[in-house]
Amino acid sequence: MGSYWYAIYTRARWEKKVADRLSKNAIESYCPLNKVVRQWSDRKKVVEEPLFKSYVFVRINSRQQSLVREVDGVVNFVYWLGSPAIIRDSEIDLIKRFLNEYVNVRVEKTTVNVNDRIKIVNGPFMEQEARVIAVSNRSVKAIIPSLGYIMTAEKKNVEVIEQVQLPEI
Repeated sequence: MGSYWYAIYTRARWEKKVADRLSKNAIESYCPLNKVVRQWSDRKKVVEEPLFKSYVFVRINSRQQSLVREVDGVVNFVYWLGSPAIIRDSEIDLIKRFLNEYVNVRVEKTTVNVNDRIKIVNGPFMEQEARVIAVSNRSVKAIIPSLGYIMTAEKKNVEVIEQVQLPEI
């Protein structure tokens, strides 16, 4: 029985606690942490905050779903079309690469549009086909389709090589 990545809802501000409790129960989890610069009156500091509020990802097989639900702080799985949403490995890898390359990443809720697929030559999306909605001189926005989020970050060495155009009607 294969294991897949699933997104789970957590109690508000419990993302790190849930990820820690999952790992203590030998359940593979991933809580994407965003490095954010915070300004206080006397100093600046880089802190790590969860990228997706109230979300943690788990890699499990279907038999382990009940174990995940029993972990304190877990509300439920994220559902898509009546069953827990499976997140592709490539999307988890994309999040990891994006966070390794950039700081102060923002996510925005969006609806996913078909045919926004492109291929990136270099940078965190290197050789990645992704659903990207905007690439400018200063930033790049990549859609994670199964979650319906857009990641936005400052652009570094990102070049669009091909964009699929909608067919003319």
